Amino acid sequence: MSRLYAEKLTISYGERDIVQNLDLSIPDGKITTIIGPNGCGKSTVLKTLSRILNPKSGTVYLDGKAISKEKTKVIAQKLAILPQSPDAPEGLTVGELVSYGRFPFQNGFGKLTKRDLEVIDWALEVTGILEYKHKLVDSLSGGQRQRVWISMALAQETDIILLDEPTTYLDLSHQLEVLELLQKLNRDEKRTIVMVIHDLNHAARFAHHMVAMKSGCIVKEGTTEDVMTKQVLRNVFHIDAEIGTDPRTKKPVCITYDLIKNVQLVENLA
Repeated sequence: MSRLYAEKLTISYGERDIVQNLDLSIPDGKITTIIGPNGCGKSTVLKTLSRILNPKSGTVYLDGKAISKEKTKVIAQKLAILPQSPDAPEGLTVGELVSYGRFPFQNGFGKLTKRDLEVIDWALEVTGILEYKHKLVDSLSGGQRQRVWISMALAQETDIILLDEPTTYLDLSHQLEVLELLQKLNRDEKRTIVMVIHDLNHAARFAHHMVAMKSGCIVKEGTTEDVMTKQVLRNVFHIDAEIGTDPRTKKPVCITYDLIKNVQLVENLA
């Protein structure tokens, strides 16, 4: 059984249900990507898996226990989340921001131990930004800043890392830089990675497991070959896509697509 899973989640904002009766199991030691149109509930599910949001009904379990009943520090020692477009307080150095990842392990005095300092340097080295430790976060490029936030998540020493659109606002080279880093962490550190991501080809290229959502429900989940299909993309995004195979990765790739204007026809075919 997966360490992190949800049963019969209904999640609401006010009176409006965003996610309805959703079951989701996150494969251990794999990269899972969640795709779907804006407003379908992707980020809402991610926030609920990390206990940022509380569900209207249903339960999220971590290591067999309901996370709603666990202490915050216990959860933070097992699971880290990187929200969409995080902002650091002005004037912080890279090392200072990454040190926040050690909070779950600190005592009441909040003083960094020798072990904390070793983990911080390790996280910076793994992400390739140790040389920037004493630089201000504000002075870095977008890709470098994203590495700093990932370093902070790594400093928590959690086996599970959740990321909400980690490549937003980054150019193509920095997108690949961040995604290849996460792939390396999964491969070398055996971290379980869960990402909400918009780019379909990136989602397929870097995932072992994909989840396609629409209107607060899971339409399809499984391997990239199961999810990146003409019919699934037609149903989820209302597009007529041509799917091929990436000659380098051998993963499915969306070559081109057209918008289907007759939405009712899509609904009838789904």
